[in-house]
Amino acid sequence: MGGGVESSGWKTLPNPKPPTATILLLMRVLGLDLGRKRIGLAVSDLEAEIAFPAGTLKSAGRKADVLAICEFIAERDIGSVVVGLPRHMDGRHGPEAASAEKFAAALRGASGLAVDTLDERWTSQEAERALLAQGHNSRRSRAHVDEVAAAIILRTYLQLNREKLRSREGE
Repeated sequence: MGGGVESSGWKTLPNPKPPTATILLLMRVLGLDLGRKRIGLAVSDLEAEIAFPAGTLKSAGRKADVLAICEFIAERDIGSVVVGLPRHMDGRHGPEAASAEKFAAALRGASGLAVDTLDERWTSQEAERALLAQGHNSRRSRAHVDEVAAAIILRTYLQLNREKLRSREGE
């Protein structure tokens, strides 16, 4: 009879495997634009699709900054982080990039979260242009430029890493 069951002349197909339950864990992603004076912050929505500027943190040194960001992570229920990696125009890593990588490693160790880096060339200029187009004077509000730059870093990261973020949900 070939695996099916016959009853009253009708052949039924064998029961397929029951569908596996897909659990969708929602998480916010934090984007950081590191600077000497301030750190721009951006947070995604729960679906990790949209980036929103979330203010700035006055920089007080790596150790204090990592602690403050860990507190922010706990308050906002953040699931992963991306740190802007400032490279030279030719792609080389300079001292700022090395500092960003050290910061990302320290944050990874302190938070226990996945912390990635993303090339941030031109994000501050893009943020300034966007703010000027909206009628803001970027020279008067550098902090606003920093949080918008963080949102641009985060938006780019979300666009480039949709599948990677979805696979992390099950970790």
